[in-house]
Amino acid sequence: MPPIPPLFTVPVPPSGSITCTQRGPKIYLLTFLSPPDNRLTPTFCSSFLLALDILEYRFPKGIVITTSAIPKFYSNGLNYESATKSKSFFSESLYPLWRRLLTYEVSQTPVHKGIHTLTLLRKYSYPMPTLALINGHAFAAGLMTAMMHDYRLFNPHRGYLCLNELDFGAPLKPPMASIFRQKLPSPATYRTLVLESKRFNALEALKEGIVDGLGGLEEALAFAEEMKLVEKGGSGVYGRLKAEMWKETVRLLENAEGSARRAEREEADEKRRGGESLRRVEEWERNSRNGIAKL
Repeated sequence: MPPIPPLFTVPVPPSGSITCTQRGPKIYLLTFLSPPDNRLTPTFCSSFLLALDILEYRFPKGIVITTSAIPKFYSNGLNYESATKSKSFFSESLYPLWRRLLTYEVSQTPVHKGIHTLTLLRKYSYPMPTLALINGHAFAAGLMTAMMHDYRLFNPHRGYLCLNELDFGAPLKPPMASIFRQKLPSPATYRTLVLESKRFNALEALKEGIVDGLGGLEEALAFAEEMKLVEKGGSGVYGRLKAEMWKETVRLLENAEGSARRAEREEADEKRRGGESLRRVEEWERNSRNGIAKL
């Protein structure tokens, strides 16, 4: 079968792209390629946003499926060192993408991001279903991005899903934690993801409700047909319903600066409490040496 010609392609500098093909009536497949492992950089996020905007404004409503052209990775998450050094990355790059996928885009004026000018002139949500076709590893923010989709299908033969922030010493920001708290069916699964950084294979991810099914593109198309996802955006309220469902995460994404200030206060409080705890321990040690084993 000859390759399906793309509807459009959006570049991801310096050497990547996001290509949109149509895999059936109103079924749009966004395939991203940003070597080596689809890191969520500012240029990747802005290109992803632009692709979603093009589909909304230039094509009939249907369903958007996202996947990777890199067999090993759906996305390996952030370039953590670069992301944490930037004061604007989360509020101006990553969180707008997540808001767009989850429900909302809140900017009232055009925003210039990298090589693209994004038309963010609305305060309503993405009007059609989204499905993450996870073809390989999805780690950390890569898994979070998949969680912002409405549905997830996972390759049964390759890859792991993992929140490995524990392994490299990164705290979860409020919306990062919130999306799992809201979407996972079990607090025990949430605990295992966050506090054990367990790598879930396909069968485990399905059992724990992290994904909705297993398979590749054929299974994703069958899933969309079975669930009648192409029809869901027709009434005009699909995105608004999601906005109410995921209100907690939406608010945290919208209020990124407030969340950052709150995190700074909590970090300062933690240091203060740590100092007080250490003083109590030191006092106990002094008293113990003096034969007084009490505070």
